[in-house]
Amino acid sequence: MDKNLKLPSHIAIIMDGNGRWAKKRNMPRAFGHKQGAKSVRAITTACAELGVKYLTLYAFSTENWKRPEQEVGFLMKLLSDYLDKETKTLIKNNVRLMTIGEIDMMDPHLCKKLKDVKKLTSKNTGLKLVLALNYGSKREITRAVRSIAADVKNKKIRVSDINEELISKRLYTAGIPDPDLLIRTSGEIRVSNFLLWQIAYSEIYVTDVLWPDFGKNNLMLALEEYSSRERRYGGIKAK
Repeated sequence: MDKNLKLPSHIAIIMDGNGRWAKKRNMPRAFGHKQGAKSVRAITTACAELGVKYLTLYAFSTENWKRPEQEVGFLMKLLSDYLDKETKTLIKNNVRLMTIGEIDMMDPHLCKKLKDVKKLTSKNTGLKLVLALNYGSKREITRAVRSIAADVKNKKIRVSDINEELISKRLYTAGIPDPDLLIRTSGEIRVSNFLLWQIAYSEIYVTDVLWPDFGKNNLMLALEEYSSRERRYGGIKAK
């Protein structure tokens, strides 16, 4: 790795393009999702090797339930299989699994499996792999507002206590630093209800590469682009 490369502490990825990847090959969407899981493994491994501290993957949104039942079922099975196959590797590579989103509303068996793997890896000190599951940012912010409003009503806090720090602590991502770099594959230029509060000053990198084709070389290109940018957080360029 280039010694001059500025490494983001937290990378978030909108993994897009599995369906189009499969369609190009006249294959069912499930085939694209299966190949996409291989990219998850490759990028997680690459981030762990590079020393990235957090990797957040948009795995399943609250809107994804609108997809055909068969496809949703396949995605849930794919996640379950991933946990079965990769848990030992996560432990071996010192990777901690975390989740954001309403996982308690998912299949009870899968929810338990997620919690078990999170517990098994909870003491790992390397990469934090954060899976956004049954996640929607608008719902996350709404949940935070309701929590704060309830505390105001019950006189636990005052209206004057409400600030950005308090709101951040009520989000699913409490304790997780905001992403430095947001990557979106497949060329779509939108954020799709993903980490709307947290990406306020994230650098955004969009690539036409479909997620099943996104590998370590593509990640390095994104990191080179990120490294070339000057993050000003609303300020002015340094002289």
